Amino acid sequence: MQNWLASHDGEDDAMAAPSSCPSSSENGHRPSVQNRRIFGDITTNRLWTFRVLMNLDLASNEQLAVVGAGEALGNWQHSGAVLLNKEDDPDSNLWTGEVYIPRHCATEYRYMVCAVDPSTEQLVVRRWETQLQPRVIKELDEQPSKNNPDIFGSFNGQEKVDRGWLTKESIVQLKFFYAPFTWKQRMKRRHVQVKVTPMNLRIPSASCDSMTPVSPLEDSLSNDTHDTKENGGESTAFAFSEVVTLSADECEIRSQEQFGTACGPSDLVIFHLTVGDMENTAYLIDLYSYSSRVAKEDGPPNHLGYHYVLPNLFKRSEGNLEIPITCAKGHRPLGMMRLGYLIVKPSPLSAHMDMSVSYARYWNNKWTGLDVGHRGSGTSFKAKDTVIRENTITSLKNAADHGADMVEFDVQLSKDLVPVVYHDFMIYVSLKSKCSMQEHDFLALPMRELSLEQLKKLKVYHTAEGLSRETRSFHNDDLLEHQPFPQLADVLDALDVHVGFNIEIKWSQRLQDGKMEEEFEHVVDRNLYIDCILDVVFRKAGNRRIVLSCFDPDICTMLRFKQNRYPVMFLTLGRTTKYEQYLDPRGNSMELAVWHAVAMQLLGIVAHTEDLLRDPSQVNLAKERGLVLFCWGDDNNSKDTIKLLKELGLHAIIYDKMDVLTSKEVKQSVFHLQAKDSQKELLKLQALETGHVWHTSPDGSEEQQA
Repeated sequence: MQNWLASHDGEDDAMAAPSSCPSSSENGHRPSVQNRRIFGDITTNRLWTFRVLMNLDLASNEQLAVVGAGEALGNWQHSGAVLLNKEDDPDSNLWTGEVYIPRHCATEYRYMVCAVDPSTEQLVVRRWETQLQPRVIKELDEQPSKNNPDIFGSFNGQEKVDRGWLTKESIVQLKFFYAPFTWKQRMKRRHVQVKVTPMNLRIPSASCDSMTPVSPLEDSLSNDTHDTKENGGESTAFAFSEVVTLSADECEIRSQEQFGTACGPSDLVIFHLTVGDMENTAYLIDLYSYSSRVAKEDGPPNHLGYHYVLPNLFKRSEGNLEIPITCAKGHRPLGMMRLGYLIVKPSPLSAHMDMSVSYARYWNNKWTGLDVGHRGSGTSFKAKDTVIRENTITSLKNAADHGADMVEFDVQLSKDLVPVVYHDFMIYVSLKSKCSMQEHDFLALPMRELSLEQLKKLKVYHTAEGLSRETRSFHNDDLLEHQPFPQLADVLDALDVHVGFNIEIKWSQRLQDGKMEEEFEHVVDRNLYIDCILDVVFRKAGNRRIVLSCFDPDICTMLRFKQNRYPVMFLTLGRTTKYEQYLDPRGNSMELAVWHAVAMQLLGIVAHTEDLLRDPSQVNLAKERGLVLFCWGDDNNSKDTIKLLKELGLHAIIYDKMDVLTSKEVKQSVFHLQAKDSQKELLKLQALETGHVWHTSPDGSEEQQA
């Protein structure tokens, strides 16, 4: 497990296979909720009653469970959690369950909200407690009184509950940005509400018990306007239908209302649908309209129209759909709507993720004003005096040697799906001898069109060299650690474990003028792209502190829900005169970036310093929402600007030339110093236990004395 606290300095393999947990019976079904769990010799165990008060709203198919250390609580695997029972009293929010736990050792545990997929009987993690330290039942603890239950999410003075991650289910996001409707003339002024309902395409046949694919196109009304409980209630799918509006007041994911969510000309609305069976789930989109904005209080709206989105329309992990709107009454064409979609699938790594700890939204209060080396020692193709090539192992090591707390670098995939460290989407190769350079000797290629072996063997030139026709040479350019395109796995191995990593995932986006950042469309699917990178991170990260980031808001969403361990930050342009803005509006202003980060439960924002200097009060937009704030940009390459940004309270500043611009006296990362302080405390404790004296010398060094 990755170590983000010096007091948790274990060396566990991040990808170690979990212990087997007896969470299912011989026939593969989950045990009954009422069953007591008994493991091993009953004389070495004791019966413990877990009692937890749930003060948050639950969906009809959600329930509480407890998971923890040891076989009885599932060995921290969500699939082995013990389901709890709600008290029969309708006015009570108390949930209880009995489990035999070890008598002679402490038992750590957490509570979670889950749902059971009726078709597979697998647990889906909806929400879970993510305090850094779990709850614990100590060896000598006695059963608390019935009047003193645990409170879900509240422990040791902290309230910390996060959404779950994907295990077997998938997420479908449908994006309705800026009222994407085209109506007939008489409909143009309509105020539209949208409701999305996942529908089951597998409905039991009347003649047999098997599930038969049947299209539910017999009715245009949603789950809330006609009785879907008929025929066993199988018309709706096992899914959770939620929505978020990117605005100051509604930027947290919530359940949909009966008649949908307003999708007006200034609204950014994302329908967040957690689905158990992607291949056999369709999506009924109902459109409603009130006669006026104030009429909402007077009664139900008019049902304007509808459309069924079938799963075969989702050709890739992301895309846009232009679909007709069918009139709810006359069943005739009423108009068109255009929406974006995103499919997030579970990572193959999900089996290796447990619930013992999560750092997805953890940040130590002492980590402020951190120095982060941009591409290691800085961008090497803008300044003529740079002697170290950017995004190389040497560049990263050099920044670390000069006191960088973290190093920032860019990761993308080669043609053979190997994560490599490189910034630009395009590269240039020479068409002639390496020693003979003339005009038009270069050929521009997308980096993703070359395999790792080709990238290593070819003489490859940077975009700046290709455009200017002037080549650059760097110090010790022929040595391996000075070479471009190091593998992410090698970088994770090469640098000291106490150096933090800010790994930026490169993904080409569409610009406002309609062009792509990279001339060619992506050929690798988003889910596969992210899975390949996460696979290396999970295998190689060990105890290193890692933050993942990307300019693409959907990539950030995928990084967040595909894993439960590493924090994700949203890179933004904000309002800028230096770069063309993206077509997706979410990264083009600080407000929208903050609302997106809150909605998807990201750790924070990596803001463009140009935008922060234009309006420093924007720092508070992030801080008031509890977000961590980094910044990037050429403006950071100034000691005065770095000082100002630290005074504004930024958590980290990404800049070039760590050896020149850092103000640190001790050239070590904050994580290294924290680890040393923790080691000293441990040695002091050991000295007290063994009867030795811990002595502090005049120079500040400390040692044991007999």
